[in-house]
Amino acid sequence: MTQIAHHDRLLIIDFGSQVTQLIARRLRELNVYCEIHPYQNVTDAFLADFKPRAVIFSGGPDSVTREGSPRPPQSVYTLGVPVLGICYGQQVMMQDLGGQVEGGKISGGGGTAEFGRAYVTPADQTDPFLNGWFAEGREQVWMSHGDHVSRIAPGFEVYGTSPNAPYAITADPKRHFYAVQFHPEVHHTPNGKTLYENFVKLAGFKGDWTMGAYRAEAIAKIRAQVGDKKVICGLSGGVDSSVAAVLIHEAIGEQLTCVFVDHGLLRQDEAQEVVTMFRDNYNIPLIHADEQDLFLGELEGVTDPEVKRKTIGRLFIDVFQKHANTIEGAEFLAQGTLYPDVIESVSFSGGPSVTIKSHHNVGGLPEKMGLKLVEPLRELFKDEVRALGRELGLPEKFIGRHPFPGPGLAIRCPGEITRAKLEILRKADAVYIDQIRKHGLYDEIWQAFVAILPVRTVGVMGDGRTYDYACALRAVTSVDGMTADYYPFTHEFLGETATRIINEVEGINRVTYDITSKPPGTIEWE
Repeated sequence: MTQIAHHDRLLIIDFGSQVTQLIARRLRELNVYCEIHPYQNVTDAFLADFKPRAVIFSGGPDSVTREGSPRPPQSVYTLGVPVLGICYGQQVMMQDLGGQVEGGKISGGGGTAEFGRAYVTPADQTDPFLNGWFAEGREQVWMSHGDHVSRIAPGFEVYGTSPNAPYAITADPKRHFYAVQFHPEVHHTPNGKTLYENFVKLAGFKGDWTMGAYRAEAIAKIRAQVGDKKVICGLSGGVDSSVAAVLIHEAIGEQLTCVFVDHGLLRQDEAQEVVTMFRDNYNIPLIHADEQDLFLGELEGVTDPEVKRKTIGRLFIDVFQKHANTIEGAEFLAQGTLYPDVIESVSFSGGPSVTIKSHHNVGGLPEKMGLKLVEPLRELFKDEVRALGRELGLPEKFIGRHPFPGPGLAIRCPGEITRAKLEILRKADAVYIDQIRKHGLYDEIWQAFVAILPVRTVGVMGDGRTYDYACALRAVTSVDGMTADYYPFTHEFLGETATRIINEVEGINRVTYDITSKPPGTIEWE
């Protein structure tokens, strides 16, 4: 368990909701430190060690009416701290504390299943938990429940109702127990953040979870973990590995060496930018492994996207290990693991074991090389990593840059990869991103890139015939990359961009715009 002793901590007990991470995001935005733990890991001993100032029960897909359904330890109710139950969490509280829950009916009124948008109206009494709510008489909320509370537990009163949830908001203010049938963490409950603000105020949180504080604590923890040993860090030039490297360097200086593997599949001028930032601006020891010939040689003639990915992943590990072996005395490997990676790696139904996913850039290396891991970002969400990067003084162009896949341009070049096609792709991508920045759209877009298509088309330039490649522009909006919508550029923007690419990039004579959402498509083309 993470030990951050001098921060007040809030415990989120996860019962399997798809949106539990959003609860943590809302709380972190309020500068409240919280951790998510699966219900089966939360024992009496865990609670005694964690010492939460408040507890939130998440939603979940199960039914509390089922024998053996997920429950917290009973001791959570005797800690003397505020508890908030959400959806399934409300039903757990009612069932545990003497109320009653019944299986939901799909239609009809008075306690039936309810899915989607609903409106909650206030009851006769109010409570500080509801400060800032019901200013206009009702609040829009997002419901997603089959079961319903049919009798509230002793000590609870009703504070809000909806047409299908007569106990939409209940509370026992004396014990600081609060329960809602809806999900205040989701976007579809527009005023949901206010409930979390009120809850953490009632719990007495000081809101001292800041990146300045985190920076100081992380540096102390890195020094304590590493001592006088050496650390190697695989540097991709992305936000996570860049922030991790600068933070670790601030902690241990010359004991850190970064290895930047240039596989020849990077964007225009990217290798030089990364090397300059770390070697010149930060004076961080850096091995620039220029392995373009190796990677492009092995990829010659390869067209299957999975073979491309696996080839690049295998070569990356081989190259990284080769260069890492030249660093005498290295005992630690630094990774930019983030909190969502940690959460997703916890098996909700499979017991207490925690296994970090193997999809990181250097997956598999710790076992092969006998190295211990340093993961200074494992408590942070992506937006918090960016905030930490600003705290550390990284250039904004690095902090705010769009995600870039590990296989790089290989998966933006469907079909065979050649040096000539990569050069065309780099130039087209640079023009496209320049256009997006000029129009002030870069920060509105989650990810934008050009894909060069394995199609050549006839065109006319001047009085001559051309037979060149077609390309596709891609730009999406997203919160987490799991789902995405295409960005609604104006036709004027698209026309201007297509004209620039065709005029400035030799080898392309046709430009298309990809308007596929995810799902059914993926963000990348391969």
